[in-house]
Amino acid sequence: MAAVLCAWVLTRLWLVPAALKLGPFRGDGGLDPSVDRVYRSWYAVLTSGTFPAHDVSWQYPPGAALPLLSPALAPRLDYGHAFVLGAALCDAAAFALLLRTAVRRGRGSGPAPAGRLAGRGSGRASATPFAGPWMWTAGTALLGTVPWNRFDLHVTAVAMAALVIASSRPSARAWADRAFGALTALGALIKVWPVLLLLGTRRGRRTRTAWVTAAAGAALLAVASTLAMPHAFAFLSAQTARGIQIESVGALPFHVARHFGWRGTWAAKDGSHEFVGPYVPEVTVAMQALTVLSLAWLLWWRHRRTADGAPWVLPDAALTATLLFVVTSRVISPQYMIWLVGLTAVCLLHPDTTQRPVAWLLLAACVCTTLDFPLLYRELRDDADWLALANLAARNLLLLTAAGLSAVRLHRHTTGDGQRSDRLRPIYPTLPLSTAKM
Repeated sequence: MAAVLCAWVLTRLWLVPAALKLGPFRGDGGLDPSVDRVYRSWYAVLTSGTFPAHDVSWQYPPGAALPLLSPALAPRLDYGHAFVLGAALCDAAAFALLLRTAVRRGRGSGPAPAGRLAGRGSGRASATPFAGPWMWTAGTALLGTVPWNRFDLHVTAVAMAALVIASSRPSARAWADRAFGALTALGALIKVWPVLLLLGTRRGRRTRTAWVTAAAGAALLAVASTLAMPHAFAFLSAQTARGIQIESVGALPFHVARHFGWRGTWAAKDGSHEFVGPYVPEVTVAMQALTVLSLAWLLWWRHRRTADGAPWVLPDAALTATLLFVVTSRVISPQYMIWLVGLTAVCLLHPDTTQRPVAWLLLAACVCTTLDFPLLYRELRDDADWLALANLAARNLLLLTAAGLSAVRLHRHTTGDGQRSDRLRPIYPTLPLSTAKM
């Protein structure tokens, strides 16, 4: 535990000041433009009593107002500094949740033979309990300062809390299912994607409890948002106009085609940089069709699964669903990786998770994502530079492989006879034997 705690503290002592532009990170520019310009302008509109519906970059549900308005809780601080510090608090809360859960489960598993801690054998202790905190610490650090300059960290922390609470001890399941549903509703009203968590709930009473609570919570929050300020759901019409963003999987053919006379180009559109030109509408429709097919597969898997009571199924299914929707999305922004890192960290709290190989792929994708943005982004956008394009292709290939592997492993170990055919190695080097007693 001491090692991961030290790693988290050291990385945050570097990254949070970098996000705040303090000390040696001050430089000539100000804070990240997403915070200093975009979020600050939305804050001004929100505090005037309306949602920024006339800003084409506003693409979010009404709950997004909560993290954007949160700097008002620290009125003596500049908006940008208050936002970054608020994100740092969410990061600390997520890490503390993972660490506390890992410690409790590590104690509950009892001592284990050294061979089993090394990943040899088939016992429950073949995975060390601190893989989840390690994943969160490493994954977010590999993304640079992006997590502290986006409100995706806030919604990811909510989704992580929902998944951890849902796997509470049996005596608290009724309360846990309601809390899971309420937190899922809150997350979905901030950034939609947490609704995918509901696909993995255990069928029967637990699904009814969670889904009814989520629906009621979402309805209540939606009504409250509508009554509080106008244009609460203007984002729905804005989303229909989205095209192919230049970092998405569907953008790769157009990047290559630019070198061979394609007549299209990129444009700042709907809050992102998107391709415009021949065949873009067709690829847009194809990506939407793949999203629908992904949803159909997930519903088919839900109907077919047999390993319904295992606690690892819910977070594993959440990661698989989110990966499928990310790779089929018309947009893949760097902050999407925060969602995947957070969900993977919760998966790794469970020794029997099917997603350990996926975690390695996502860590590699985090590295490529940081190389893509901000380091090589201008070269990719303006020139379709081959190095930048190769890096983007590698990142998207890693995500596609992760999505496919995640789906295959989830299906293999939750359908048919429900018997797991293999045991999975931990994501980081084996801890000393004494850590099993922490």
